[in-house]
Amino acid sequence: VQLVESGGGLVQAGGSLRLSCAASGSTFSINAMGWYRQAPGKQRELVAGITKGGSSTNYADSVKGRFTISRDNAKNTMYLQMNRLKPEDTAVYYCNTIPIPRNTWGQGTQVTVSS
Repeated sequence: VQLVESGGGLVQAGGSLRLSCAASGSTFSINAMGWYRQAPGKQRELVAGITKGGSSTNYADSVKGRFTISRDNAKNTMYLQMNRLKPEDTAVYYCNTIPIPRNTWGQGTQVTVSS
């Protein structure tokens, strides 16, 4: 499965962005998926996850109440709506399966939040 992330950019603190993850292949709908992020000098971390059918989601404490993960299996696409962004949300954002990232990582999409 090839994963392509998009939608990042530069935004002021308090702003919003919507990320997309487009997956190739026919296995997208049978996998739980997640959004990960990696800030400079830090390890990659999981920030949000969603079950294969989309009925259940979970979030890291740092983004709970601000980020919303969703997916459209008919389009093989997953989304991350990010509201009330903070400078500490600055990172490269990636998508992959959860709980174990089994696919080759995509190029990610850079999110930069200015204060």
